[in-house]
Amino acid sequence: MSRMTPFASPLLLGFDAMEKTLERLSKASDGYPPYNIERVAADRASGDPERLRITLAVAGFSEEELDVSVEENQLSIHGRQIDQGERDYLYRGIAARQFQRTFVLADGMQVLGACLKNGLLAVDLIRPEPSRMVKKINISVSQ
Repeated sequence: MSRMTPFASPLLLGFDAMEKTLERLSKASDGYPPYNIERVAADRASGDPERLRITLAVAGFSEEELDVSVEENQLSIHGRQIDQGERDYLYRGIAARQFQRTFVLADGMQVLGACLKNGLLAVDLIRPEPSRMVKKINISVSQ
């Protein structure tokens, strides 16, 4: 039995890369570290546009142990804690493992910056308004 994909319509052309991305994302189900995504309203007083904020709970990670990067349309956040030598834990309940969290960004999305405060890493994104473009295509007539 074949599986129907969201992009199976013959009217949707060139979406095969997006389909592969969605398939890859559905397989990545690790919930660490937990995160929120929120919409931050525009601030007319300061002129800040509406933006999205991704907040990850990264307790125990320092700025040097975190890496935020954008490659093509993927925002990747890596965390790798530096081993602080031998410790004699009586109980260890705080996770100290490395992680990689990836978010796929729509065309035009831009990362404004990242801020680490109180164990929370906040990454702000904006989507500038695209200019509407209508392009007239000439029709050639063959004889």
